[in-house]
Amino acid sequence: MSEPKTDPTLASFRASIDNIDAALIHILAERFRITKAVGSYKADHALPASDPGREERQIARLRKLAEDAQLDPEFSEKFLRFIIQEVIRHHEQAAAK
Repeated sequence: MSEPKTDPTLASFRASIDNIDAALIHILAERFRITKAVGSYKADHALPASDPGREERQIARLRKLAEDAQLDPEFSEKFLRFIIQEVIRHHEQAAAK
C-alpha cells in the first residue's frame, strides 16, 4: 500500500502547529520551574499556597489579552484556571514537606 500524497499546504500548517506546540511545552515548563520556586519561597515563609486576589487579577488581565488577540476569553480563563490549580497543588505539596 502506498502512502497518500501529502498536501504541501496542509503539511506546512501542521509543521507550524507542531512548532507552536513544542514552544508551548517549553514555555509551560519554564513557568512551572518559576512557580516551583515561588512554592518553595511560600513554604519557607509560611505563606498561603494560593492568593485568590492575584489569581482573579491575572484571570482578568489574561482575558483582556485574549480578547485583544482574538482568542476566546472563556477558553483562556479555563486554561489559566487549570494551570493555577496545578500550581496551587504544587505549592501545597511544598508546604507539606
